[in-house]
Amino acid sequence: MQDNMQDLMQQLNHSGKRLSKGHRRIAEYIIDHYDKAVLMTASKLGEAVGVSESTVVRFASAMGYDGYPQFQKALQELVRHWLTAVQRFEMSVDIDESRVLQTVLQADMNNIRRTQEEISGDAFNEVIDRISAARNIYIMGVRSAAPIAQFLAYYLNFILDNVRTISENGGDIFEQISRIDESDLLIGISFPRYSSRTLEAIQFARARGACVVGITDGPMSPLYETSSVCLTARTDMASFVDSMAAPLAVINAMIVAIGLRHQEELSEHFRLMEGIWEEYKVYVGRNK
Repeated sequence: MQDNMQDLMQQLNHSGKRLSKGHRRIAEYIIDHYDKAVLMTASKLGEAVGVSESTVVRFASAMGYDGYPQFQKALQELVRHWLTAVQRFEMSVDIDESRVLQTVLQADMNNIRRTQEEISGDAFNEVIDRISAARNIYIMGVRSAAPIAQFLAYYLNFILDNVRTISENGGDIFEQISRIDESDLLIGISFPRYSSRTLEAIQFARARGACVVGITDGPMSPLYETSSVCLTARTDMASFVDSMAAPLAVINAMIVAIGLRHQEELSEHFRLMEGIWEEYKVYVGRNK
């Protein structure tokens, strides 16, 4: 998670006050058991540490938060980047099986709502401008981000003829982007747990002078500072499964915006494709 408690406390302790003995015990417990602490109520955390609930509430206040719920939310935001698959799974075992559908759908709706509130419209418009101006567009997402990277590439290929998908199945990553330069653009997509290979590709592209568009979950992501411009989408998970509802919604918006900039060409292309699809029976036809 972090190398030591002091590093974490520097991120949490906005007030800079010296921690009392009781508060230090709470801090040490959080460091040692962060995967459990993020789910505990103030009462449960106090019971686990051996202090009163009011001490836990005062600890949150000492950290600079209005109350324990705000502190807990900040802690969850901080540690979720380091959770292993095992820890993610253990966090989900308390979900009521009779309410799995409602719980997951509600989590996805919350992610979309928060993404709508937090995403930068200026950054979005800049991304569309950069994509439209690029000579070549490279799209990279691996592991759980691979399907949405492929989705983006699939639809952009209807609109543009300069889109290339970078994947681990395509051979060495750096060989696939070896010719990238300042005229090109790389879209790198990654969410917790972040892909080291995607980050390396982004760094390589930046070093070659290319524009890099990052699609990730927030300012704490390593992609955020490394990218030329970044779009953020919430992926808070109800379980060990990554929630890609909000990232996919953002990517849908990107595709629609780019399509609107190429309306005439896209309309003509679809007329051509409909003839091909009909001739080769690509889709199930309507009953005559």
